[in-house]
Amino acid sequence: MMDIQRDQDIKSLLQNAKTIAVVGAKDKPGQPVDNVGRYLMNAGYIVIPVHPKRRGVWGLDTYPDLTRVPVQVDIVDLFRASDYCPDHALEVLEMQHPPMAFWMQLGISSIQAAEILKDRPVQVIQDKCIKVEHQRLLGA
Repeated sequence: MMDIQRDQDIKSLLQNAKTIAVVGAKDKPGQPVDNVGRYLMNAGYIVIPVHPKRRGVWGLDTYPDLTRVPVQVDIVDLFRASDYCPDHALEVLEMQHPPMAFWMQLGISSIQAAEILKDRPVQVIQDKCIKVEHQRLLGA
């Protein structure tokens, strides 16, 4: 695991990423996940919604878990309570191609999830909003 809390590393990650899996995706207006998901699509990212029950979030193919996403994901962006993050970190270990980053949104952190990914080439970001960081570092 690499700690990339430094601005330059986060900026580089956001510039190089193309595909973002949003875990806990739902297109319910007014929800932070809806706001961020739509923002990421408008910023040019390929967004892949992941939710165990919802289908067709943002009009896109939606997958029940990370292991079923059929394409390379650059960032796994989590909108789940901290308690669920270790399980999602274990899913990342099962992905055919590991993502560049495991991103826990503002207010979400998990020492356990970071520990699970520590020996993998996956950058772990905790307690930061990807939209806020994108706007701040890339001026979008």
